[in-house]
Amino acid sequence: MQKIELPFISNVSLHMLRLDLIDNEISGNKWFKLKKNLEVAAQQNKIQLITFGGAYSNHIAATAKACKLAGIQSVGIIRGEKVENNTLNKAMLDGMQVRFVTRDLYRNKEALYTWVHQEFDAESSIVIPEGGANVAGVEGCKEIVPLINIPFDYVCAACGTGTTLAGIVQQLSTNQKALGFSTLKGGYFLYDEINKHLSGQMRNKFSIVTQYHFGGYAKHTPQLLDFMKDFYLKNQIQLDFIYTAKMMYGLFDLIQQNYFPVNSQIVVIHSGGLQGNQGIGI
Repeated sequence: MQKIELPFISNVSLHMLRLDLIDNEISGNKWFKLKKNLEVAAQQNKIQLITFGGAYSNHIAATAKACKLAGIQSVGIIRGEKVENNTLNKAMLDGMQVRFVTRDLYRNKEALYTWVHQEFDAESSIVIPEGGANVAGVEGCKEIVPLINIPFDYVCAACGTGTTLAGIVQQLSTNQKALGFSTLKGGYFLYDEINKHLSGQMRNKFSIVTQYHFGGYAKHTPQLLDFMKDFYLKNQIQLDFIYTAKMMYGLFDLIQQNYFPVNSQIVVIHSGGLQGNQGIGI
């Protein structure tokens, strides 16, 4: 846990749970989402894990390294035209077999999964969705909240698929609430995705913040990059431009707007993914 000094006068306190420090490559929430999936693979005697992602995917990079350490083969189905970059090169060095598919096929999940079962031995493989967004991924993310060793009222996390937030919400006490910051444009769909894993009053314990996407997934502006640099200078914490920088920018803005009640204790989750910065040379 690290206290964050706010660069403006405020009546709340802010701490960051540094999940980015777990591992340089299987960092942040990726560790938790992959953990249970690899346990399932071992229990079912699977020899291969197949998953999906974009060319700069943190999930792809983390999966390749985690599978290498676990002694299981990995396959990454990559969206779009064939490219070479640091993310995919490192994944292949870690033993991942990389296959590219068209964006149209990637978008059509039914056709995509049919193709996967035609191309690979499904009986000996475990297939997990993009971002580790399945029940095992949610179960793994339930282990995040117990790591918070201070009292808190709000916990904040950046959201792509909503898997991490779904696990977090299930571990909240009565008076605690979660705030998810969508890194995608049109992030209201996250309510449906997260609610699939929740029931009853749990569905009232979180909100999705949608206005800090900076143009959409993996998009950025000079304003966001300046914020990242300033945040690093003040806190010696590196953020990634896809997820955590957008969340911290939005959180600072909400605090300044008095979104949170006086004396609120806020914890923000650093979900890692710093390798993504290499895609824009930072």
